[in-house]
Amino acid sequence: MRSLRVLMDAHHHSGRLDWIGLRPARRADMTEVDAVDIAEAGPVGDHARPGKRAVTLIQAEHLPVIASLSRTDAGPDALRRNLVVSGLNLATLRGRDLRIGTAVLHVSGPCAPCSRMEETLGPGGYQAVRHHGGWCASVVSPGRIARGDAVTPC
Repeated sequence: MRSLRVLMDAHHHSGRLDWIGLRPARRADMTEVDAVDIAEAGPVGDHARPGKRAVTLIQAEHLPVIASLSRTDAGPDALRRNLVVSGLNLATLRGRDLRIGTAVLHVSGPCAPCSRMEETLGPGGYQAVRHHGGWCASVVSPGRIARGDAVTPC
């Protein structure tokens, strides 16, 4: 029988980076890019918060859930997360490192929704995003990431 630690560390396969978005300034529209350099403070060109919230990620599989709960088209730009990852359960990576391209990020904790979700998604938008709003990460090792890169737990 496999130990719980072995089970918790095992992932079926790597995920994939599907979307990259930058917030050039507070409350500015998101800018979609194909690739970006990740500096210690976060994505270059992003209005990032250095430290535990330098990069924000959301699981692609949660986007339809948020759209269903908010009854709106909840695309990644509306949710204001930097990276959309598919094929990997991000919740299982809390407190762990992951490699995307040549960068290594540390998943520090959940990225709670802000009151702006009510503006963007309408009444109930905040509640629709709760527990589906993604994850915050700090930068362990700067590097370059691009759409289509593998997302692999370290």
